[in-house]
Amino acid sequence: MSTVTKSVADTRTITQRNLWHFIRQPDLLLFSTIQPVMFVLLFVYVFGGAIGTSLPDGIEYVDYLLPGILVQSVAFRASQTAVGLAEDLQRGVMDRFRSMPMSRSAVLTGRTLADLVRNTVILVLMLVVGYLVGFSFQNGILAAALAIGLILAFGYALSWVFAAIAFVAKGAEAAQSAGFVAIFPLVFASSVFVPVDTMPGWLQGFATYSPVSVTADAARSLSIGGPAAGAALQSIAWSVGIAAVFGAIAVWRYDRL
Repeated sequence: MSTVTKSVADTRTITQRNLWHFIRQPDLLLFSTIQPVMFVLLFVYVFGGAIGTSLPDGIEYVDYLLPGILVQSVAFRASQTAVGLAEDLQRGVMDRFRSMPMSRSAVLTGRTLADLVRNTVILVLMLVVGYLVGFSFQNGILAAALAIGLILAFGYALSWVFAAIAFVAKGAEAAQSAGFVAIFPLVFASSVFVPVDTMPGWLQGFATYSPVSVTADAARSLSIGGPAAGAALQSIAWSVGIAAVFGAIAVWRYDRL
């Protein structure tokens, strides 16, 4: 068996292991899906009336909000990569993996791919809820697929950030807290919930070029219409750069456990 074939087989095994672990925890599955759905409902029905007045004419708040909420969801869910890896470290699972004749990258790639599958399932559920409260893709099926692809790619890139965090934080709780501190300001100081031009001037520069904002803006333009190429290219560049840098760091840290 070639090295590449063996690495792919190892990655598939680890991915299946992590997905099965997730499925066997119904409480984790339940809360992972309820939280983002609550965000959709609360922001649409609680804040929609106030925030909607700051949007351009003809744009409903639910159509503005949902692409951003999808980005927020994958960003927060990415922190579970850190929690899962930290738990495996505490339980000695990583030591068992390292003692086996398997590809070094398979452990981390399998974990991040499993989280990508989970994000996909949650995004589908959120889209169903979004359609029930009035959201719709207005720019065609291809543009909708591209929007979802950008969001999932960004979430996958962030999983590598949290994979690196898992090998620095001391335990699952510390990893979860560190992940929350890292992602919370990026999400809320962005265009996920409100237009950037409604923010204070000193914050607008950061919010405009934040990877969360450019991904939300690209997904939003693809969903409801508008120029999307610039933001989409920026989002791809951010996702590739983040995955490359933090993927290398995570593998390096794993090799030195």
